[in-house]
Amino acid sequence: MKIFLTNILITIVVLLLCSCNAQNQTAAQKGDQATMPSASKVSFTKVDSSQVMNDVKYLASDDLEGRGVGTKGATLAAQFIQQRFDQLGLEKFNDSFFQSFSIIKKGKDLSCKNVVGKITGSKHPNKYIILTAHYDHLGFHDGKIFNGADDNASGVAAIMAAAKYFKNNPPKHTLIFVALDAEEVGLEGAKYFVKNNPVKNENVLLNINLDMISRNKANEIYICGTHHYPILKEQLIHIDATSPIQVKFGHDTPDLGYNDWTNSSDHAPFHKEKIPFIYLGVEDHEDYHKHTDTFEKIDYSFLYHSSILVIDLVLAFD
Repeated sequence: MKIFLTNILITIVVLLLCSCNAQNQTAAQKGDQATMPSASKVSFTKVDSSQVMNDVKYLASDDLEGRGVGTKGATLAAQFIQQRFDQLGLEKFNDSFFQSFSIIKKGKDLSCKNVVGKITGSKHPNKYIILTAHYDHLGFHDGKIFNGADDNASGVAAIMAAAKYFKNNPPKHTLIFVALDAEEVGLEGAKYFVKNNPVKNENVLLNINLDMISRNKANEIYICGTHHYPILKEQLIHIDATSPIQVKFGHDTPDLGYNDWTNSSDHAPFHKEKIPFIYLGVEDHEDYHKHTDTFEKIDYSFLYHSSILVIDLVLAFD
């Protein structure tokens, strides 16, 4: 009799559990149909926020003395980025992540290097989207270190976050990740890369350039470039639908003078070669090109969400 009653109880429990599971699955399906997931749920796995902040913290540390072009600090930065690319499992061009070149500035011969890695596309391996961010800054002057946390340790950290995401979620097109040197002395790294691109320029679909993406008091970030390439904007109208950052379009018309960003950063050499570009960045703040652009000034939340936005930009065109 006890065995009989036990079997009945077990049967009832199993039936109840199955019923609850079925109800939960149905409710979840209805929920998926009724509403889009919140931004936090969608984006949680896209970016490791602690890793992004650690990358910025190191690149903007006093140990690198402002990453001045041709200095030991710039070399340390390049080595760090190369190690991170390797850890992320990016592929090399010509058996190296480094693209070395030299420039002459103020009578000095400076050794420079871009850091380049790729993820081969699953459907269009010979068509390319190139993500760029310069890692150099202003170095050490008058006894002060110009750490360059926003400009542009933030952009470099974001391309590494994007590399991690797309390594785990393979893109259709081949993605090339480039940490550029010598931006602060005339976009020299970008100029060299475009002239010595390891892939054919005519096969590059888009350049996405990141420069200063970690803070803005008005909670705004700009997409520059769609004035020159209006077809790009069609893909981006709802790019900020799930982002707490307000995304604006602009800073790319000749009437703006200094505030026309068309030639202000590393996207310019791509644009000169008629490669479409998107430049993502914030307007100048009070610490721009000052020794006060430090890690402590980074807006953690803003950088986290702008890093997610970078991934969303790539997804929009992949």
